[in-house]
Amino acid sequence: MAVAIIIIAVIAVLALAVMGGYNSLTKLKLKVEEAFSTMDVYFKKRYDLIPNLVETVKGYAKHERETLESVVAARNKAVSAQGGEKLDSENELSGALGRLFALSEAYPELKADTQFLNLQNQLQKIEEDIANARKFYNGTVRQYNEKCMTVPSNIIAGLFHFEQKPYFSVANDAERENVQVKF
Repeated sequence: MAVAIIIIAVIAVLALAVMGGYNSLTKLKLKVEEAFSTMDVYFKKRYDLIPNLVETVKGYAKHERETLESVVAARNKAVSAQGGEKLDSENELSGALGRLFALSEAYPELKADTQFLNLQNQLQKIEEDIANARKFYNGTVRQYNEKCMTVPSNIIAGLFHFEQKPYFSVANDAERENVQVKF
């Protein structure tokens, strides 16, 4: 009888440990999804501003078609991207926007245009929000991945197919270089 009680107690403790580990992993996974969703909201705000910015620049820089088209193409690619593609396409869009702002150097009247300046300021604020959201996302991914990789939670992660999540990082080395923008 005492052996049966000990076995039941051990099983109960193990079951509680598994449930606790599972719940902990589930909470972290949900935080990662929330962090990605928050980033996605800022991406959407940026997507909405870009057509207005491009139209404003078009009025001044009619022959800079290639730069404007690359911004529009990068925006459209980012809007339709899913999963891991989303992170890469957002990096591409950031690079295209940097080139667009660098283009404004050649057009002094564009630099003085209040609509352009307003759009640029709004976009700059959104870029700061995106940078903060990326930091939060990466921090949350680190916590989640750490939990998936450390003992004993890695056993539970393996049993219940908790997969590690990718970090948001700059994939292209050229995008790591500073864009020269002079006003």
